[in-house]
Amino acid sequence: VQLQASGGGLVQAGGSLRLSCAASGRTSSTYRMGWFRQAPGKEREYVASITWTGGSTSYADSVKGRFTISRDNANNTVYLQMNSLKPEDTAVYYCAARPYSGPFSSWGQGTLVTVSS
Repeated sequence: VQLQASGGGLVQAGGSLRLSCAASGRTSSTYRMGWFRQAPGKEREYVASITWTGGSTSYADSVKGRFTISRDNANNTVYLQMNSLKPEDTAVYYCAARPYSGPFSSWGQGTLVTVSS
């Protein structure tokens, strides 16, 4: 599976952004799509994920109630709607795909989100 993330940018605290992740290739083998992020000087962390067929979602505690993950199967695209953004949300955001067996193993190139205070 090949992944192309987009939608990052600069936003003020309290603002919103929507990230997109377009998938191509063997999407039929994908069980779950996820978003991760890596802030400067920190390790990459899990943000949210969604099953490709059933739409079951999962969120990190730090983004619950502010971020919403969704998918458009017809267009092989996953979205991350980010509201009430905080400076600590500043990071490079990566989308990833997980097959039915195994961990997240396909990664997009990352898109930078910068939240100013």
